[in-house]
Amino acid sequence: MARLTKKQKEAAAKIEKGRLYSLDEASALIKEITNTKFDASVDIAVRLGVDPRKANQMVRGVVSLPHGTGKDMKVLALVTPDKEAEAQEAGADYVGLDEYLDKIKGGWTDVDVIITMPSVMGKLGPLGRVLGPRGLMPNPKTGTVTMDVAKAVSEVKAGKIDFKVDKTGIVHAAIGKASFSADKIAGNANELIQTLIKLKPTAAKGTYVKSIFMSSTMSPSVAIDPKVG
Repeated sequence: MARLTKKQKEAAAKIEKGRLYSLDEASALIKEITNTKFDASVDIAVRLGVDPRKANQMVRGVVSLPHGTGKDMKVLALVTPDKEAEAQEAGADYVGLDEYLDKIKGGWTDVDVIITMPSVMGKLGPLGRVLGPRGLMPNPKTGTVTMDVAKAVSEVKAGKIDFKVDKTGIVHAAIGKASFSADKIAGNANELIQTLIKLKPTAAKGTYVKSIFMSSTMSPSVAIDPKVG
C-alpha cells in the first residue's frame, strides 16, 4: 500500500471516522481537504440497491446541474448540412458529418459528448467499438440523438450530464470543481441525488440509496448520510 504524504494525512485527519455528513458539511469539508495545485474535480459515488444485470433495475438518465460542471465540454455535432448552422450557433465545438466519421474511424475521440440526429445513427453503428468503451455513443435516452440539435448542444454546454449505474450498482459522476463555493457543490450533488431517487426502479427492493461518498481529485472520500432525500 502506498504511503500517504503529509498533506494526505492532514486531510484524512479532518474526516471524522464513522460519521455521516450532510451535503452542506461534506461540500465544505471537500474544499478544506483539497490541496491540488490545479482546480480539482469534485466527484460523487452513489451506491444503489439495484441489480444492474436485470433490465428492469437499470438506472440511467440525465441531469442538468444547476451550477454547471465547471468544465468546458467539447461537443461534436454529427449532423446533415441543413443542421450545421444551428449546431454552430448553439456552441458546438466541431460540426460536420462524413469527415468526422472518418476521423473517428481513425481513432480520434477528442470530445466529451457527441450529439447527432436519428437519420445519422445508422452511420454510427459501425463505430460502436470505438465510441462505446469511451461512453461517447449517442443515445436517445440521454437526449444526444435528437432533431432539436441546438437545444441538446446548449444543455450540454450549460451543465447537463448523463449517468449510468455500473455493474457493481454504483453511479459515479463529476459534479463540479473544488473552486466552486460549498453551496454550489451541495446544490449540484443534491440535484443528482434527487434525480436518482425519482428514477428508482419499481423492481428495486429494500434500501435504494445505500451509501454516498464525495471526493475531489486525490482527496480522501467523505461519507454522506444516504437519507438526504
